[in-house]
Amino acid sequence: MKIALGQINTTVGDFAGNSAKILQAYQRGVKEGASIVLTPELSLCGYPPRDLLSRAAFLHGNLSHLGTLAAKVGNTALLVGFVGENKIGVGLPITNSVALLQNGSILLTRTKTLLPSYDVFDEARYFEPAMDNFPIDLGGMKVGVTICEDIWNDEDFWDSRLYKKNPPIDLARQGVEMILNISASPWHLGKTRVRQEMLSSLARKIRKPIAYCNLIGANDELVFDGGSMVFNGIGDCVARGKRFEEDFLVVDPFSSAPVSQIPLTDAESIYGALVIGIRDYFEKTGFKTAVLGLSGGIDSAVVACLAVEALGAKAVRGISMPSQYSSQGSLDDARILAQNLGIKYDVVPIGKSFEMLKSGMAQVFEGRAEDTAEENMQARLRGVILMAMSNKFGSLVLTTGNKSELAVGYCTLYGDMCGALAAISDVPKTMVYKLAKLINRNRVLIPLDSISKPPSAELRPNQTDQDSLPPYEVLDNILELYVVKGLSGKDIISAGHDSATVKRIINLINVNEYKRRQAAPGLKVTSKAFGMGRRIPLAQRYREIFE
Repeated sequence: MKIALGQINTTVGDFAGNSAKILQAYQRGVKEGASIVLTPELSLCGYPPRDLLSRAAFLHGNLSHLGTLAAKVGNTALLVGFVGENKIGVGLPITNSVALLQNGSILLTRTKTLLPSYDVFDEARYFEPAMDNFPIDLGGMKVGVTICEDIWNDEDFWDSRLYKKNPPIDLARQGVEMILNISASPWHLGKTRVRQEMLSSLARKIRKPIAYCNLIGANDELVFDGGSMVFNGIGDCVARGKRFEEDFLVVDPFSSAPVSQIPLTDAESIYGALVIGIRDYFEKTGFKTAVLGLSGGIDSAVVACLAVEALGAKAVRGISMPSQYSSQGSLDDARILAQNLGIKYDVVPIGKSFEMLKSGMAQVFEGRAEDTAEENMQARLRGVILMAMSNKFGSLVLTTGNKSELAVGYCTLYGDMCGALAAISDVPKTMVYKLAKLINRNRVLIPLDSISKPPSAELRPNQTDQDSLPPYEVLDNILELYVVKGLSGKDIISAGHDSATVKRIINLINVNEYKRRQAAPGLKVTSKAFGMGRRIPLAQRYREIFE
């Protein structure tokens, strides 16, 4: 039996556009002789719809387009993810469902059983879960249909489980000959390997093929990498979708030979995720051009390169905004980068504006030495210029701060944090260097001095980041242990880090939560990002005890 997987990029709320992509994948599957075509989770309405699910018109549009789509389907079956209605009368009114379309009608539906409510997921807030799941008949073959999280709960793979039910095993006990899974599984570092190992383990356990069709693209903070896979009954992968690209697969899971794949490095994966994250943010919000500050440093250089890859050089504009503290080397590096990329480039000095602002504040600040207040004035003047460019030319501002800076508050509200999208806010500084080297692998786009010189905000004479922060290798490891892995301060100190440094960094992380709450949305590339998946209260008095 040939099955087809339509790994498509959907947009939340674009019923007509999503339907067109689904239909295109379906028609291709028919042409290539597939018995059934799979599309991703909630492919009709886009994922995640979040509180749009509370709007009656959204739900009606979703159901209306499902009926229209069904009318165009022939003998080849089509699986479409959609928002269903809970007709039991008890519980939440809607469901995360999949419809089997065939011969002009909605033949049957199935509903997601396991609803995640951790990290970035909120499905238990919106959907009523299925109480049971039964096989479907597909040309005389008993097939099980599951939705995303339904396959992520096998006791033989996970050390601990979040749910009591195990839908694929329940279906296997009912005699299914194959499991189909439609997914919208967000990507982060390490997830590709876990998915493959989990699906292979499950296929071996039930001794039946598993087809996994995953979403591709980005919606707000979440990046979906595709990477759809099909496994045979002994756990071999017999088909793989491209990562960070739309793709279409046709395979017979019962007879196809195993396939291999050259894995991407972490830097290559993050690069692919950030490019599609930027591109989709602009395309799906309707904006065409980007503007960003070019400081001559490595962070803004990497963001500029990502933006050019995502949008094209003609759609990107760099602005250098030097003060009296900006080095000539930094100005040269910014100019050379813009020339190498072929982007528009402007220089708007802030020195005179800064002096005027200080003069205007002189009476209020009388008797006080210059400190971070004056440093932040410079950053905020730059924010004013970038937002003026945004207003005047209709461009979205890309912020250039990395995760290391955002974690400890080494950034200025209404200054360098101004913008519509924080492209690298989940990328630690040490990974920024790896991205820069990746970008320069074939041709030097980022000036080598931007990579080699000590990082500096250049807000005072002879300033470097390490005046305020530990070396980034140390800082990033502490962030990984505390923010991503959730270790306590005592455990991090026990792992070999200096006690005073750990205490200071953890305190900086905690006291700067209010800044992150006001930051532009960032693209999630690690398993724990600042943003929708990390919800820390602002008004609270909890402090970790280290002794």
